[in-house]
Amino acid sequence: MAPRLSDNAPTPPIIPVVVLDDAADALPLADALLEGGITSIEMTLRTPAGLPAAATIAKNRPQMLVGIGTLLKPDDLKAAVDAGARFTVSPGVSPALLDTVSKSPIPHLPGCQTVSEVMTCREQGLHDVKLFPASLAGGTAIAKAIHSVMPDIRICPTGGIKAETARDTLAEPNIFAVGGTWLTPKDALANKDWTAITRLARVACASLIH
Repeated sequence: MAPRLSDNAPTPPIIPVVVLDDAADALPLADALLEGGITSIEMTLRTPAGLPAAATIAKNRPQMLVGIGTLLKPDDLKAAVDAGARFTVSPGVSPALLDTVSKSPIPHLPGCQTVSEVMTCREQGLHDVKLFPASLAGGTAIAKAIHSVMPDIRICPTGGIKAETARDTLAEPNIFAVGGTWLTPKDALANKDWTAITRLARVACASLIH
């Protein structure tokens, strides 16, 4: 069976999904999140800065659980592992990518929208999945449906998750973490407003404690 991220779930169970334009912002961003209490990050490959930024954080901030997302092809997995990622994420699955990530040495969260996709991943030994985009796929309603027939599956919803809905989402027994971009908004990254990102992180952590 493939390694599972849910066996060592992020604490707090929030994974910021980051689209970074400048790799030089990697450490200031990581420090802002850590100061706010967030100890995990998914650095996406949506921009050229994503991979070097993830590698910089993995090397210099070992207390941060670094994931690399937007894996689209088998070669992306090797690049992520070489960069020091401790988990990977894909927006969906293809036969070639699924075959590769099912043999990954680190946990992988394959993107799923349907029960059939979850079953396909499960048959390949992947028991942790990403529900994406969660708001369009059915959110907690589909998570409940999946739990009723496959209670061994653990889910991390992303896409449409907001600060005000994270706590209720995490209340579902098969949801081990939530991911989203609300902790690292585009304007804050563009303005290098690390104080704002720390503030958002603190609010998010507090909402799960109280």
